[in-house]
Amino acid sequence: MDNEYLTVTALTQYLKKKFDYDPFLGKVYLTGEISNYRYRGNSHQYFSIKDDNSKISAIMFKSAFAKVKFQPEEGMKVLVTGRISLYERSGSYQIYVNHMEPDGVGQLYQAYEQLKNKLSKEGLFNATKKRLPKYPKRIAVVTSPSGAVIRDIITTTRRRYPIAQIVLYPAVVQGQEAAKSIADQIEQVNHDGNFDTLIIGRGGGSIEDLWPFNEEIVARAIYDSQIPIISSVGHETDTTIADLVADVRAATPTAAAELAVPVLTDEINNINEYYARIVNAFNNSIAIKRQGLNKLNQSYIFKQPERLYEAYLQQLDGLSNNLNTIMKDKINNSNKLLTDYSYRLKINSPMQSLIDARKSVDVNLENIIRSMQTILSDKKGNMQKMVSSLEHLSPLKTMSRGYAYVTSTDSQKVIKKVDEVNNNDEIKLNFIDGSAYAEVKSVDKKEQ
Repeated sequence: MDNEYLTVTALTQYLKKKFDYDPFLGKVYLTGEISNYRYRGNSHQYFSIKDDNSKISAIMFKSAFAKVKFQPEEGMKVLVTGRISLYERSGSYQIYVNHMEPDGVGQLYQAYEQLKNKLSKEGLFNATKKRLPKYPKRIAVVTSPSGAVIRDIITTTRRRYPIAQIVLYPAVVQGQEAAKSIADQIEQVNHDGNFDTLIIGRGGGSIEDLWPFNEEIVARAIYDSQIPIISSVGHETDTTIADLVADVRAATPTAAAELAVPVLTDEINNINEYYARIVNAFNNSIAIKRQGLNKLNQSYIFKQPERLYEAYLQQLDGLSNNLNTIMKDKINNSNKLLTDYSYRLKINSPMQSLIDARKSVDVNLENIIRSMQTILSDKKGNMQKMVSSLEHLSPLKTMSRGYAYVTSTDSQKVIKKVDEVNNNDEIKLNFIDGSAYAEVKSVDKKEQ
């Protein structure tokens, strides 16, 4: 009877074979909205496809997801292709997605808009554009070596500015390897250095043909370039990510060459015109200077140079006379002051004042000596009285009459009361001429 029951594993394996062998489930075309999507970097992607009534789990392995040109988002309506099978561990069926693209909008256009928004937020389009040098010596061109782009650029450059050197950096401009090839060559041009301008481009084509110039790796290589870049991709109506990041955009390769170099004959004509204008301006300046020189030569300064300083000589004489007069007046005034001060000094001679002051000092000195002697005598008398008073109060005076004071033998503390000693305590008796040690035999306290 037990043989009639299947294990869960056996049932699940049976159902999985049903899914795998069903020809209608081997390749399923499904449309719906992405749900429960969370991007997992460099890993398999797990999400759901749902419509208004139902939902199916989906898995897209990283090898298949790497071919997706846009970034899936929650709620995005998509078209997916894959097979239906059963996941044995959970017993749930799911779709294994091999291909996915937006529903209603082309996959490449969706990827273009997503990358455009991403780079715009990072500021790659609004960064300060580098200026093209007006007279480039060496121009690097990153394009296909066999296309018409390089021929148009060379032809236009040779016609307009043949002294510029064109260096081709061949790159694949179409297909899956094109984006990396273009980015590598841009980096190589910057690494080689010694270039004034860099042109990247290819001819027109569909969005698929132009797609390498919409890849992020190319956009970042253009942004990181230290050399000014002219982008010439497709036709005037086609705008790629490379056009938006580049320093200058040209509608065609011919236009790119025209932007990169001036017309040599026009520049030579401009130089000749500037030269003629400089010569004329220089000749006019010389003529004006010569007229000024002739006018100066006719001046009295050169014909009668002594007239130049006649007025200064007269002014010098006047100033000399004024100086002499002022010095004489100052000397006379100084002599008068000196005579006046000498007379006043004789009248107010300090000698008598000095004699009077010396007498006053002698008198004051005698008064000070007498005062000091009186004060000293008074101080001695007071000191003798105080010494006599101290002798009367001195404990030595009392001890000389037969008194002594008692101290503890260990702490040397003076014992004042009978409460401070006990039987058998050793005490010290201090006399005027020495001390004696004793032992307490008994304590007899007065009654209060």
